[in-house]
Amino acid sequence: MRMKTFVSGLSAIVFVGATLMLSAQQKPAATPAQKVTVYKTSSCGCCRLWVDHMKTNGFDVQAMDVSSADVRAVSKAAGLPEDGASCHTAKIGNYVVEGHVPASDIKRLLKEKPAIAGIAAPGMPMGSPGMEQGGAKEAYDVLAFTKDGKMTVYSKHK
Repeated sequence: MRMKTFVSGLSAIVFVGATLMLSAQQKPAATPAQKVTVYKTSSCGCCRLWVDHMKTNGFDVQAMDVSSADVRAVSKAAGLPEDGASCHTAKIGNYVVEGHVPASDIKRLLKEKPAIAGIAAPGMPMGSPGMEQGGAKEAYDVLAFTKDGKMTVYSKHK
C-alpha cells in the first residue's frame, strides 16, 4: 500500500512538473522594443525631448542629426503636405510620424495598422510631448495622411 501511495504521489509530481514546463514553453517571448529612426536637426531641444518621451514609452530610438531640408524630405516623400510639417520626422515600421505626436497615438497606429502613410502633429503645439512649457497647453489634432496627401483627424488632444 505504501509503495502504491509513493507511485501515485510521484506521478502527481511528474504531471505538475510537466505541466509547468509546458506552460513556460508556451509563454510568448518578450516583445522587442519597436525601432524608431528620428530625423532632426542637432540644435533642436524640443526634438531631443520628444526622443526622450519615446524612449520613456518603450521605443528603441535612433536619432539622426540632419539638415532641416533632409528632415522635410522624409515626410514629403511619404506624402505629407507642407501644412502638416513640424520640426522632426520619424520612421516607425512602414509609417512616418511627423512632429510632437504622443507615444499613445503611435502605439495605437502600430496596433491598428491603418492603410495610411503616417500621422502628424503639425507645427509645434504647446503642451505636446517635447513642447511642455510649465502648465501651458493648447488643443491640437494629430492628423492621419495618405501617400497622395489627403489628411484626416486621427486624434484630438485638449
